[in-house]
Order: sequence, then C-alpha cells, then structure tokens
Amino acid sequence: MSLSLRIASYNIHKCRGLDRRVKPERVLKVIRELEADVVGLQEIMNVNSDDPQVGQARYLAEELSEHAWCFAENRILRGGPYGNMTLSRFPITCFRNYDVTWKKCERRGCLRADLSLGEKTTVHFFNVHLGTGFIERRHQARKLVSTDILQHAKIRGPKIVAGDFNEWTRGLATRLMGENFKSIDLKRFLKSRRTYPGILPFLHLDDIYFDHCFELRHFHLHRSRTALVASDHLPIVADLELNSQVL
Repeated sequence: MSLSLRIASYNIHKCRGLDRRVKPERVLKVIRELEADVVGLQEIMNVNSDDPQVGQARYLAEELSEHAWCFAENRILRGGPYGNMTLSRFPITCFRNYDVTWKKCERRGCLRADLSLGEKTTVHFFNVHLGTGFIERRHQARKLVSTDILQHAKIRGPKIVAGDFNEWTRGLATRLMGENFKSIDLKRFLKSRRTYPGILPFLHLDDIYFDHCFELRHFHLHRSRTALVASDHLPIVADLELNSQVL
C-alpha cells in the first residue's frame, strides 16, 4: 500500500496581482483550483485585521477551514507579521521557523511543518523563501542543508522542501539540494524550464525537492486564468507517492 500526496508551492506576492490590485479572493480561488494536500505559500501578510487585504493569512485560514495551517513571521510589513504560511489537509503536529537571514540582508525563513499521515508516519514539510543575492543564497543554502535544519539528527522521517529559491541559474543552492534530495526535471513535464513570471516566463525560481522514499508521478505549472493574474508567480504542483515501506 502506498500513499499519494499532491504538493504545491505558491509565492502569492502579498496577493498583489499583475494588475497591481490586492485581491486575496483571487489567491483563494487559485489555491482551491490546485486541489493540493499541502500548499506552501510565500510572501503572505498576517496583520491583525479583519481586512483581508492585510490580514491575508487569517482570511485564507478561515476560508479554507478544512485545512490545518501554520504561519511564520520573517519580518514586519505594514504594521504586522509577513512571511510564509503552510496549509495542510493532514494534521500539523508541530511547526518551527528557521532564520536563514544572512548579515544585513532582508530577513528570510524556512518554515517546517510536521504532518501526521497516520499513527506511525510523519512527513516533514519545509516551506522556503531564499534571498535574491548571489552570495546571500550561497550562505543560506549551506545553512539549509546543514545539521541545523534539514540534516538535524532529531528530524526523522520523509522530508519535502518546497518554495521560492530565487535561483535563476544553477547555483550552489540548486546543487546542494540536488545532492541531498530528488529534484524535478522540468523538461520531462514542461516545454520550458522557465516558470517566472507567469504570463511570459524567462526565469526558474520555484522548486520542490523530496526524499528518495517518494516517487514523482506528475508535475505541472498551474496556469488557470485566475492564476495568471493573481500573482507574479504561478503555483507549481507535484504529485508524489510515498513508498509503502515507510508507512
């Protein structure tokens, strides 16, 4: 017996679309279109407000009440927390945010959510947003794959790492992640490896990596009409199958 998981990663760009309008309801529609078991969101605001335009995390959590969720602040924006959010159809038993900020660059984080897939199976989902600087990302990549985070002795069980790595060339982050996890050959599923920006892509920034106990069954770039305008990024979606020996 094996278990299928649909994983998605989506940088929602503060819910600001290509038309420069902030519309969380469009992001909500896109998330529902994905039909994913786990969704890692980057660049989301969590201001303590009933206004969905700034209280984005609360709004999505309330509208997607069938999902468990966790949020991690990376910095303050417009008077409230701003960072990463993970939504899951599986219970989240524990979560932790790791600071991967380098020197005086913008604060960046990696949000770990421990997902309970049954009595004996926990999958560790890491939601990542790395920096835009070349040197910055090299330091962040080393920390990410170190014993401080992904190789920590107490983090046992299958791991999935998804997010916006901000690496448009094959740099150190790509190499280190590829050495430690399975990666997705986009050419196998897409006409081009370029996925950003959504309407006319010329870069590849978003990725999903996973342990060797997973098999990749399908991958796609979600290009619905709403997704094309809701954010400057498009969601990436991977269908994984967890080996029965792990369950």
